Amino acid sequence: MSASVTEEFGQLTAPFRRELLVHCYRMLGSVHDAEDTVQETYLRAWRAFDKFEGRSSLRTWLHRIATTACLSALQNRNRRPLPSGLGSSCDPGDALVERPEIPWLEPLPDTVDGDPGTDPGAVVELRESTRLAFIVALQHLSPRQRAVLILRDVLSWKASEVAEAVGVSTAAVNSMLQRARTQVRRATSPPGIAPAALSVQQRQLLDRYVEAFEAKDVAALQELFTSDAVWEMPPFLNWVRGASRISRLVDLQCPAGPGDMRLLPTSANGQRAFAVYLRGAGGGFHPFQLQVLELRGPAVEHVVAFFDLRLFESFRLPEALRAS
Repeated sequence: MSASVTEEFGQLTAPFRRELLVHCYRMLGSVHDAEDTVQETYLRAWRAFDKFEGRSSLRTWLHRIATTACLSALQNRNRRPLPSGLGSSCDPGDALVERPEIPWLEPLPDTVDGDPGTDPGAVVELRESTRLAFIVALQHLSPRQRAVLILRDVLSWKASEVAEAVGVSTAAVNSMLQRARTQVRRATSPPGIAPAALSVQQRQLLDRYVEAFEAKDVAALQELFTSDAVWEMPPFLNWVRGASRISRLVDLQCPAGPGDMRLLPTSANGQRAFAVYLRGAGGGFHPFQLQVLELRGPAVEHVVAFFDLRLFESFRLPEALRAS
């Protein structure tokens, strides 16, 4: 391929990189695997660019290649769970059981979301389609069911287009779509993601959340959760339900003392999140965990604390924080 064609390919396909990453993330449940698959998508597209005849839009063509790459990547792979999907809740005082070999679900930084423009409806749809609960539900589907549901219900492709992309008949697409919708409804909670603009109460809630964590004030922390809130923390199998159990877990299992943590606000999967830094021996603060929060009204109903420190680079977070 000539240099001019390569340059043309780069200029034409570059605007789609972010939305392809989000698409691959929905399919794979891992931002790191999604990044690798986007690279593979662009390599496959570059090799086939001279055969692109424009019978579909370039965007559709790239998404078709990305879907094929994702289906290849998912061969012989297990689903990516969260701890709450693998067993019953634990006692806060139980010894932590770490399982790093499990391919855990990962969060998606909102900075790589596709650009929905200024349409409020498009913004809400994008946030709903990357919400952690939805990504968890997708993991209960087979790879082809997952692709059909995403292409039909998220990207609004025609059944015939989906059939061509996943290599089945149109009738099979319609059948798989109905089964996938049913399974997702069973696996996820009803829609209820918080709006992009927080209420005054929710902003105050998050301020108190930061204050309670940084002071390790477990009594204050308990008041911020719903009575049925869930706390989980991959790669540990342990997870707990209930405000009192969550506060006790933090009290017993968190290695930090009062003043030993700093929380830096960020966002993931259309949800509020905090990068947590832990004080080190030299007095500075180093990456500890990334918390993704689900709010219900003026309270926290779900926290997933991810201990994969590679996420700090994916979220473009500081490598360390200075002691104040």
